[in-house]
Amino acid sequence: MTTILPTSEEDPALSVVRFTSELSWADAGPEVAEPQVSRLCTEAQECMVMARWFDLVSLMLTSADVILSKVSEKDLECIFTVICNVVTKSESPDEALEMAKLISAKITQQPSDKPALRLKILFNLYNLLENPYSRFFVYLSALNLAINGKVTEHVIPSFKKIESFLKEWNIGVSDQRQLFLTISNVLREHKSLAKESFKFLSKYLATFSGEDAYILSEAKEEAVRTIVEFVKAPDLFQCDLLDMPAVGQLEKDAKHALAYQLLKIFLTQRLDAYLEFQTANSTLLKGYGLVHEDCITKMRLISLVDLGSDESGRIPYSLIRDTLQINDEVIELWVVKAITAKLMDCKMDQMNQVVIVSRCTERVFGQQQWLTLRSKLATWRGNVANVISTIRANRIAEDGSQAVQGLVIR
Repeated sequence: MTTILPTSEEDPALSVVRFTSELSWADAGPEVAEPQVSRLCTEAQECMVMARWFDLVSLMLTSADVILSKVSEKDLECIFTVICNVVTKSESPDEALEMAKLISAKITQQPSDKPALRLKILFNLYNLLENPYSRFFVYLSALNLAINGKVTEHVIPSFKKIESFLKEWNIGVSDQRQLFLTISNVLREHKSLAKESFKFLSKYLATFSGEDAYILSEAKEEAVRTIVEFVKAPDLFQCDLLDMPAVGQLEKDAKHALAYQLLKIFLTQRLDAYLEFQTANSTLLKGYGLVHEDCITKMRLISLVDLGSDESGRIPYSLIRDTLQINDEVIELWVVKAITAKLMDCKMDQMNQVVIVSRCTERVFGQQQWLTLRSKLATWRGNVANVISTIRANRIAEDGSQAVQGLVIR
């Protein structure tokens, strides 16, 4: 963060007003410029004496458009550091927030002009603010500036601290929605971060739980976008979107019902269901930006994992061939792909032409999966209890045998 070191007795804020006003009126000639500069400086002094800090910031920003285009980046940063520093003088959190809004609005007006410097100014302002909500407002402004100025790489590292930020800001549900959606929009600019973008989109949709139909309707478009991102991502195989009301509302929606059906296929059905859907809705899928071959690849992996969820834990090669609609020569290749993607742990018994599964990923983890897990844990617990009982029985038998042997020896 830039720090202003005063080199004269004049207040830094007054120096900025003097400098920017002189720059603004330079082309008018000294006869016109000097009275205007004097007037602005007098107004600034009155604001400082009367502690009218919002008015002072407003006055200092009057010539911002001029200085943004005429001064060097170094000088510009110094000028806005002084302007931002005024927020620390106010004892009213509300006034500080209004000043922060005023500064942020000016900084974000032309995002494509010196976007990295503008971001730096906003983060300097963020660090000067004490009120949590004011900080949230400036942070959100910075994210939007990063998107519009195409400098999102500068804000992405801060997403690692979002959970601690949320605790600090203590913002309401509406603000959380705006934050999660904006973060997702930042991340969608980077293909390598599609998984992170999906995570924040899911967080956004989760905030609509418990809302009425009217509020839920606000999330329809983003719910469809989330479904498409899930289907499109080659490394996403599990989610809880079907349990979210924001997504569930699409099932009976005239416009978006097919998007819900597509999600249901990827989370609960196999390749044959997708192929049937694609035949009937190829134009829709293209409109979503989905590539048919990529969808087939994902559905084959998903279908293979679904076969592995059978309680027997054994998948015949012939069943894999028929379900994935592939040739015998590539059956083991697809099993290796599933293992590489960490979707399942298994062994291939080539002699008996069967895959023996020890673990596979569940696409959804709802009530049925919890019941299955509960049953497995109960079985495991019973097996452990039987082993312990057997060990104890053997120990008793051994102790009895040793006692008898002792009596015989005596």
